[in-house]
Amino acid sequence: MSSDRPQERLFRGDGGTYDDAVPLPVAPPWRRPRPDDDAQRRPYLIGEEQVEVVNAALRLRRPLLVTGAPGTGKSSLAHAIAAELGLGPVLVWPVNTRATLTDALYRYDAIGRLRERQEGTDDIGSFVRLGPLGTALATRHEGRPRLLLIDELDKSDLDLPNDLLFVLEEGEFTIPELARLPAQQAQIDVHVQGSQEKVRVRQGTVRCQDFPFVVITSNGEREFPPAFLRRCVRLELPEPDQQQLERIVRAHFSQDLPDLDAQWPRVERLVSSFITDRDARGLATDQLLHAVHLLHQGVHPEAAHLRKAVLRELRSGGAR
Repeated sequence: MSSDRPQERLFRGDGGTYDDAVPLPVAPPWRRPRPDDDAQRRPYLIGEEQVEVVNAALRLRRPLLVTGAPGTGKSSLAHAIAAELGLGPVLVWPVNTRATLTDALYRYDAIGRLRERQEGTDDIGSFVRLGPLGTALATRHEGRPRLLLIDELDKSDLDLPNDLLFVLEEGEFTIPELARLPAQQAQIDVHVQGSQEKVRVRQGTVRCQDFPFVVITSNGEREFPPAFLRRCVRLELPEPDQQQLERIVRAHFSQDLPDLDAQWPRVERLVSSFITDRDARGLATDQLLHAVHLLHQGVHPEAAHLRKAVLRELRSGGAR
């Protein structure tokens, strides 16, 4: 992990092409494709108190509302829970200002169905696909409930949290296009998100066998309605201290960096410097991991221009 060796330039920026091009170095552990059955298994460490809150939400089968500063691992928590409990691939609903509840429940391709009817066939189920929330309600993974991540709900329209209440409480919703069908079409097979699987919808209503486990993240950009908050278990993720950050670095790099122990004093200094900058400038934990990876490859992340790029302040409206 020596940062004393000269930095090898991968891109030279002079318009030339070279026969002696430097081989691309290995990517960071979190930026490598993984086998499908291991895709969600990434190191994730939180404190005992936070673990207990997660377990309370699991026992109550209530949505877990996770808040905290950018980079504290809110979204990663959902993947860690799903991997540890065998809940299958996480179903993700990334929320933005244009998101609606219907987007999360299902999509109906009316134009495609009209075209098929003009050609003399009419299989309406082929033109309905459940969204992430609809799929979480309608499917299970090897007999276990699914896990749904509703990411950054605070970016939504003001009414969306209230719109979610009925579906999260009752575990069902109606697809009007299917509910209007005649009695002989009371059972329709429709597509789900993330696979070629189909599920059967009866009389236009999707109804869960098991309530899915729902993780909702928020950056704290606005308050949610009291009725919504009352139905959630709330978890505030604190920013990790020096000891926790060192554990996180070891968890991510111990297998990739055989000389990590030999270089640990340098990592400790980098972590200490990061904490000072984080408290003053709102840095995120993944920025520290980026800096450690660059240090391993002979790049000095403390250089002014790289510090500005890699350890960029987040509180001034930069990317989260």
